[in-house]
Amino acid sequence: MPGDKIFTAAVIGGGIIGTATAMILQQSGKHKIILIEAEEKLASHQTGHNSGVIHSGLYYKPGSLKAKNCVRGREMMYEFCVQNNINFEQCGKVVVAVEANEISILNELYEKGLANGLHQLKLLSKDEMREYEPFVEGIAGLFVGETGIVDFVEVTDKMGELFETAGGEIKYRHKFLSVNKLQDYLILETSGGEIKTHFLINCGGLYSDRIAKLCGISPSLMIVPFRGEYYKLRREKQHLVKNLIYPVPDPQFPFLGVHFTRMIKGGVEAGPNAVLSFKREGYEKFDFSLQDTLEMMTYTGFWKMASKYYRMGLTEFIRSFNKLEFVRALQKLIPSIEADDILPGGSGVRAQALEPDGKLVDDFRITMVDKMIHVLNAPSPAATASLSIAEYICSLAEKTIS
Repeated sequence: MPGDKIFTAAVIGGGIIGTATAMILQQSGKHKIILIEAEEKLASHQTGHNSGVIHSGLYYKPGSLKAKNCVRGREMMYEFCVQNNINFEQCGKVVVAVEANEISILNELYEKGLANGLHQLKLLSKDEMREYEPFVEGIAGLFVGETGIVDFVEVTDKMGELFETAGGEIKYRHKFLSVNKLQDYLILETSGGEIKTHFLINCGGLYSDRIAKLCGISPSLMIVPFRGEYYKLRREKQHLVKNLIYPVPDPQFPFLGVHFTRMIKGGVEAGPNAVLSFKREGYEKFDFSLQDTLEMMTYTGFWKMASKYYRMGLTEFIRSFNKLEFVRALQKLIPSIEADDILPGGSGVRAQALEPDGKLVDDFRITMVDKMIHVLNAPSPAATASLSIAEYICSLAEKTIS
């Protein structure tokens, strides 16, 4: 790359949001965009460990960035898959209430879904629920027809292909190290060399807060990693799940609870739990990073969160190391599931932003400062909403780089 080449914008992070953002900016025909990725391929972390659910927009507070971007992004995702011959299925899901005190939450979800513009919602009696999922045990349910399944790695790879076809450049094995701010442009120092750009977009996911700090920005939050561990159903037991089966979520937490997901490429996943990870890329139970752990343990927000949620955290750790506890959680939805019916599956790490006061950041957090945009919190449903989020990021960027 010639030393005097200056890009219109550099996007840090080749997950689905960063790749979608780079693609949309490049396809405008007005800019020269570079996408830098620390790994050897796109979608190596959160996107590549995603369960593949295209979320409907059921759970999110009406008017929030999550709600608006999920609903719009869902339809954009379906359209993108159709246009690019990507296999997907709008199969719907069933949310199951197993206890009487969950009925009111189920009804709240129904009302929230209506407020968010969902039209394929149906409250179900016990018998009606079994018409959708014959092996489910519960007292009531909610069918959500807008939900679907896809392979988000395939989606991201296609976005990267379209980005390059439009003239964009992807640099793999280019870990962002620092930035030097000059009057007319920025010089990005990376592990693969120097890059000059007029604008920077941080879509660093698990490292978004650290990247912001390296750019001289105080993110006012910290990314705390939570590992989600999955089991998979044995082939002979996959008939127990027709599509997607979810529990009624605990409204105190941003996690949806252990559930069953039919995968677009075959098989059924069961999970995940939500275990505090001691490494930002801690996909295995005993993965540990001294830097990540010390940073987390010296953050006041962590201890405020821990003091409030330690009981739930302990339960998740027990479930992580005790298969029978995991099975018991699954049996609340499908009582006929037994320990021998499930095998160890994959895992993923969620980048959960945490405020200094210990509050889990629930909504997307996107900050624009000078010649930079920082995506500081983009948890689920970020993959579903990626095209809508990217469109929003691009609209912010265009105000400065036009």
